[in-house]
Amino acid sequence: MELHSHTYASPDSRLSAATIARVNRERGIDVLAITDHNTMAGAFELAERLPFPVILGEEIKSTEGDIIGLFLTEEIPRGLSPAETAAAITEQGGLVLAPHPFDGLRRSALGRAAVDSILEQVDILEVFNGRTLRRRDNTRADEYARRHGLVRSVGSDSHLAAEIGRCWQAMRPWTGPRDFLAALREAELHAELAPAWVHLGSSLHAHAAKIERRVRRLAGG
Repeated sequence: MELHSHTYASPDSRLSAATIARVNRERGIDVLAITDHNTMAGAFELAERLPFPVILGEEIKSTEGDIIGLFLTEEIPRGLSPAETAAAITEQGGLVLAPHPFDGLRRSALGRAAVDSILEQVDILEVFNGRTLRRRDNTRADEYARRHGLVRSVGSDSHLAAEIGRCWQAMRPWTGPRDFLAALREAELHAELAPAWVHLGSSLHAHAAKIERRVRRLAGG
């Protein structure tokens, strides 16, 4: 199972449904959480198209950094505080996952103070992110999760095909979000870093998307 992935609905990814289905199948991923940036459009669409179960999720930009909601039924707006974002996830019966929390090179990371402030609301802490360049930042997250007794997860954070399936968890079957959380606490975590060049690839995708939006605005004008 993969718990942190992106699709063409994220501005820094171009992963199509066909590519996601093919590469996940080749790499043995049989359940996928789709967690696009500030949208669930890709998750809703691919849940209907992919040949394996999809957990509906969203990576939401709070005022302090990214927070993932899993098992959502509707989008949560960006720009809320971490506590408000976590509360909005919980109100839907979803699970609060803090991704790449201590990545010192990523502006979207929550950081220690923000994680501390919502510790009681966090269901899952991502202790290994495949895009985190400094291993010590993943290590800090793992140590924090163990110290506070949090459920741990790993995430490929895939934006490109080369990243799919690098981080996954082997879990027993579950029924519903709460049983999922119990199963994840007992899961086997498997993780490896993506090559550093993937950051350039997603940056180029984001830049291209920005140009496309500008062209569409000009054409509409």
